[in-house]
Order: sequence, then structure tokens, then C-alpha cells
Amino acid sequence: MCGIALARSLQQRGGTFALFEARHRLGGRVLSARSKAGLALDLGPTWFWPETQPLLTGLIAELDLSHFAQHDDGTVLHLKDADKSAEQISGPPIHQGARRLSGGMTKLIETLVRDLPQSVIHLGHELTRIVDCGTHVRLIFATATESVAIEAKRAVLALPPRLLLDHVGFFPELDEATSEAMRNAETWMAAQAKVVIAYDQAHWRDKGQSGNAFVSHEQAVIGEIFDACDVGGDRAALGGFLAFPPDLREAFTVGLPLLMDSQMVQLFGAALDGGEQHYQDWATERFTCSALDRTMPRGEHSEIANPMLRRALWDGRLHLGGAETASHAAGYLEGALNAARRIERALARLATETTGPRAAAAVGERLSGNDASLAWFGSWVASQRDAAFDDYRHRLNRSLATQQREQLTQLAILGATEQVFAAALQVLDALTFDMRDVVVERGRSALMPEIQRPFRDVMQSLLDDAIAFNRTSCALSNFPHEHKPSKDYVQTILRDIAAAWQEFSLAANRLLLAKADATRREPTGVSS
Repeated sequence: MCGIALARSLQQRGGTFALFEARHRLGGRVLSARSKAGLALDLGPTWFWPETQPLLTGLIAELDLSHFAQHDDGTVLHLKDADKSAEQISGPPIHQGARRLSGGMTKLIETLVRDLPQSVIHLGHELTRIVDCGTHVRLIFATATESVAIEAKRAVLALPPRLLLDHVGFFPELDEATSEAMRNAETWMAAQAKVVIAYDQAHWRDKGQSGNAFVSHEQAVIGEIFDACDVGGDRAALGGFLAFPPDLREAFTVGLPLLMDSQMVQLFGAALDGGEQHYQDWATERFTCSALDRTMPRGEHSEIANPMLRRALWDGRLHLGGAETASHAAGYLEGALNAARRIERALARLATETTGPRAAAAVGERLSGNDASLAWFGSWVASQRDAAFDDYRHRLNRSLATQQREQLTQLAILGATEQVFAAALQVLDALTFDMRDVVVERGRSALMPEIQRPFRDVMQSLLDDAIAFNRTSCALSNFPHEHKPSKDYVQTILRDIAAAWQEFSLAANRLLLAKADATRREPTGVSS
């Protein structure tokens, strides 16, 4: 999804690109089957939530795709004992405003791909190696018949990080911090299995039931069940997530259809005997489930991925994408779009060279005088995002290595912040400004707002990245106060940043005033 969305954006901007997919279909974990009656059955993602997923909701609106509310009146069947009947519980809707696409979630993929030229899509190309060549990257793909080499200025790897570790060789190797972040990035729903069963009619609705059910006893086959009918309920189906882990599903391969059928009958009655089953075990998909996903127990899902996964690598020539790298809704379709948007912006910045030290020459060509100096300073500040986060990680690791146990996050963020401010003062001091017409009001230089402006995003990014990193850090799991900082702790950190910010602002203003004083003291030439 991330790669397709990014490709569409590049196409709209007139970019040159190629899209490679290991499978012989596009969409990744988005997969819909068709029942004999023509009902679209989602075997991957099913829902979207307008209130919390603005990117996905906006894209669906932009593409003018029809959608409808998940059937959910709040009633739930709960089967706690394998030898007893299910208990019906009434309450608020459990799907929290979820909606479904008419025609299934694959409709979204099909509509996005429709805008792409067929010539840029290469199916059945499995990436096996990527090489940094200094000015470009070289990608080696394996197809059914040959090995294919492609060279590109930049590459985006829009697939789960753990799969990259399983299937792709990096030359040179990625740094250990990035590799560790990739290993710890659980592929969302990768080890799960899903079944959608079509029926001749929605018998559960006829009995006043919603189709929602939870099965929590030790012999549970399907743990969670939901209504999967079409918008009017004319074509009927129930969907469910398997409670069996991957190894047990494999062991019961032959008998699993009968077990699933029996559980549906136990919950909803004999009318559901012999439904049309459509089953997808994602743990058996080598391009979805990594070895770690299959063998490691699921951890607590974090909707904010480790910020190490969002860093451009190889001097901007390599970017990690996919839903598991997102800064919001990681693992979900919303997260895939979040990652695509991040990378699109990064590629645009690199194409125009508007950030970092490389921007100096370009800025000098377009601007002059104070505007050029301010633009250069803003570019330098923007380029400090990764450096500030690196500094934070190093300070945090040093504190852990010396067995400090208090204020780890607070002190590391403050130290990294102060380091950025100190370096910024040195850069500011080295820049040339024409101070003759710069107004000073109440002791404050008129240049200060422009000096301060670029820091807002950098400081917010540092705080967000630090908190996200902490949540995914195994080393901090024994420090609950640091692993998941409380609101009060975050407020304390913000107060520290505010104090450092005030100190920097005063120092920067003093520096500008000193430059103005020096200008006034310069001798004026007199001709006779």
C-alpha cells in the first residue's frame, strides 16, 4: 500500500520511477476474495476509521469510493466454556465507528493502480540485494527465470522491516542501531490467520444478533467474529480471526475447516452448518511473515514506530517505507499512507536540495543578503533533526551504561537540545548579516523571529522521536517511567526545553545586537 500510494504521488508530480513487487499481484496484505454469490470478502484489512485515520479517509473520498458502516448494534455473543452455550451481552458498538469499502478493500488498491502506467509495474521481482554505489544505488531482483539489476538515484523499500532482514542483503551493511530497530519492528498481523465464511442468508440477523462474538475458552478455534455482509445484508458472511497460533494451525490443517464450521454452529445455530469458507493464513506467506514474526510472541502494539526506521540512509539514497515505519497508526493502512507521505516529502526535498549543508550553493543562487543567510541558517537547523536524535540516543545509552536510573529521558533530551542550540550559535556567529537597516525594538533584533522559526519543528521532532524510541526500546523496558513517560514527566521535559530555548534566544539576540554594534562602529569612507 505504501509503495503504491507513493508511486501514485510521484506519477502526479511527473516523477520518473519504477514499482517492483515480489508477488504476482499488488496490495501486499490487502487481499479480497469473491464468494460464489459475488460478495467481496476481505482476508486482510477490512475497516477504516474516519475519526482517527484522516489520510485513509481523505484518500477514499478523493477516489470517490463507496463505503458503509460496519454492522454493529453492540450485542456480542461470548463463549467462555466449550461445553456451554454462548452468553449474549449488550453494550455500545465494539467496532468504534468502523466503515468498510463496497467491493472490499482491494477496491482501493485497484483504483490507485489504475492511475499508473503498466510499463512502470514489475510483478514477480523479489529484491535480494541492494548496493550503495556512492552516487546511486544498485538493486538486484530475482524473477522466475533470471536475475535483474536496476540502478536508481534513490530507492524506497516499502515493505516490513523484518522481511528486509530475511530476504535482502545490504552492501554496505546497515548500522546496528537501524538493524536492531528493524528486528524489533513486529509486522502487524503477520502471524495471524483469518477466515470469512459466506452463507445463503444472514441467519444471525434474522434472530436479532449482530454477528459479533468472542470465544475465550482454551479450545477456541476462532477467537473473534464479526458480520461481513454487504451493505444491505443481502449477501451474507461472517468473518473471524483464528485463535490457534501458527504451529497449531499447521498441525490441524486437515481438520481445521470442520473445527471452524463446528464453532460457528455452536455460536449461531445449525443454519450456519456448511458455509463457504475462504481462509488465509498469513503466517505461511513468505512475503508477509518473517521468521521472527512467526516464532516470537506478539508484543504490545505501538502505533508509533521506532524513529530509526524513518531516517534516510546512505546520504538520502535509501529510504525505509511500509506501514511498520509510520509515525502514526503503524501497521495499519493509515500508517502506510503516513509513511508514503513522509518519503514523498523527503524525496521532494532531496530533489530540490533545500535542506542541509548542500543547500548553501542553491540558496546563494536564488537569494542574497540577509535573506540568503537566514535561508541557509534555516536549512542548517532542519538538517539537525537526525543529529539531535542521534545525540539523544548516545546520551541515553551512556546513562544506562553507567547505571543511572533517574531522569534518563529528561537529561538526554535536555543535553541534545542544548547541543543543538550551542552549535546553532556558532553557525549564526559565522554568518554574514547586513545590520544597517535591521530594526531593534525594545532591545530585540527584528531578525529574531526568522532565527527562531526553524527550531519549532526540530524540537518537536526530537521530543516525539525520543518518546517513540523509548516505547520500542528493550533496554528501557525495566524503567517504566522512562519506557512510557507520563504526561507529568513530559511536561517536566517541556519546561526544561523551554528554559534552554529562552537561554538560546537571549544569546542569539545578543549576538545579533553585537553584529549591529560592530556595523555601526565601522569607519565610513569620505571622498574629497
